[in-house]
Amino acid sequence: MNDAPTPPSSSTHLVLIPSYNPGVGVLETVRLARAQWTPVWVVVDGSTDGTAQQLQDLATGDEGLRVIVLPENRGKGAAVLEGISQAARSGFTHALTMDSDGQHPADLIPAFMQASQHQPGAMVLGKPVFGPEAPALRVNGRKVSNGWANLETLWMGIGDSLYGFRVYPIAPLMTIMQGHRFMRRFDFDPEAVVRLCWAGVRPINIDAPVRYLSAEEGGVSHFKYLRDNTLLTWMHTRLFLGFVLRLPLLIWRRLSASGH
Repeated sequence: MNDAPTPPSSSTHLVLIPSYNPGVGVLETVRLARAQWTPVWVVVDGSTDGTAQQLQDLATGDEGLRVIVLPENRGKGAAVLEGISQAARSGFTHALTMDSDGQHPADLIPAFMQASQHQPGAMVLGKPVFGPEAPALRVNGRKVSNGWANLETLWMGIGDSLYGFRVYPIAPLMTIMQGHRFMRRFDFDPEAVVRLCWAGVRPINIDAPVRYLSAEEGGVSHFKYLRDNTLLTWMHTRLFLGFVLRLPLLIWRRLSASGH
């Protein structure tokens, strides 16, 4: 990185990459993120593929890269919670999360961070732009989750509930996650945006491409169709019940906003 331009640096906003058995492609993901931002933190979520040591080696001599290694796999949400908890103790207020497998556009990190810095009370959500290689089952399936998320928030403006390339304000997210035991695995991304909307955190949507890498390109997927769709179904069931309880408050907020 000595010959590359110095990436923007922040004491409030960091890039946080949860990582579980991503294969060697994670090294390129981290390099691309580091070329765009300082600091970058990686939370290794109990990986058994040797990437924990490789990432720690990559961090040697790079003060802008920190690697946190969890002893066992806890799930994406749990890894994010560990990362933002340590980040908060270090004085950070916002975290941009991105996947470790190369699907997310590292070149858009500065734009997302700038949007967050301009409106720190909001969350900045990536709205995926799919390429022709995107599996139709995944693309169409997420429409169902998006529909539920928008209903559960009374259409506060969630562009996409599942795309994990986004900037969170740390304090409200920590408060929500510490308040119950959910949001620890694949249900993290959609439940986080719904509950943050309930907490009054407004979404800002920015288009962002998403790549679905083939196995030959090093693509790794931990999505299990039956297991994870069952998890999402249970998540939306409890969120809908929470929505019903909060409906008067959500209607009042909507009427108050329209009145201004």
